[in-house]
Amino acid sequence: MQVLPVTLTGRVVRLEPLSEAHVPDLTLAGQAESIWRYIPYGVIRTEDQMRALARELLDRQARGTDVPFTVVHLETGRAIGSTRYLDIRPEHRGLEIGGTWYAPAYQRTAVNTECKYLLLRHAFETLGCIRVQFKADSRNERSLRALERIGAVKEGVLRRQVIMPDGYLRDSVYYSILDSEWPGVKTRLEEKLGASPKP
Repeated sequence: MQVLPVTLTGRVVRLEPLSEAHVPDLTLAGQAESIWRYIPYGVIRTEDQMRALARELLDRQARGTDVPFTVVHLETGRAIGSTRYLDIRPEHRGLEIGGTWYAPAYQRTAVNTECKYLLLRHAFETLGCIRVQFKADSRNERSLRALERIGAVKEGVLRRQVIMPDGYLRDSVYYSILDSEWPGVKTRLEEKLGASPKP
């Protein structure tokens, strides 16, 4: 299983390999402090902070642990957020989808549903994954419900797993989807999207 940067295009968004060229748009998209509440990066307000984050993620990509994407809204052509594959484990044909955030205007829209669809379809149908996992801050009810709505199975809670930038000891809730469950999850996502995104 070789996980390489790739462009994945749907009807609403295009997931492009993250680059420093995306930093200005991502900085504008990331101005709302609420975006960063449950993400252990700390609040990112400046281009320098966003560039530092992008460079860290690209360093992880070079080490083979992560593949970060920029979420581009097709209608506007602007970068509106980011997501990534992380904890890539080729020897076990598994990975995690996470580090996901969007500008507030695009939250609770088709953007997240389509991003998850594109990433899961690529993971199961192209990369040959047998397991895709997710984790979320136990306080983040919106993310927990969203994962359950797409059919991810709750596995358990890792207590005090992460020390957040404000010192809070975060419990992380883990979910997964297995290759045997993907056909049902795929159908559910396609129904939510109204039609299958472009291949």
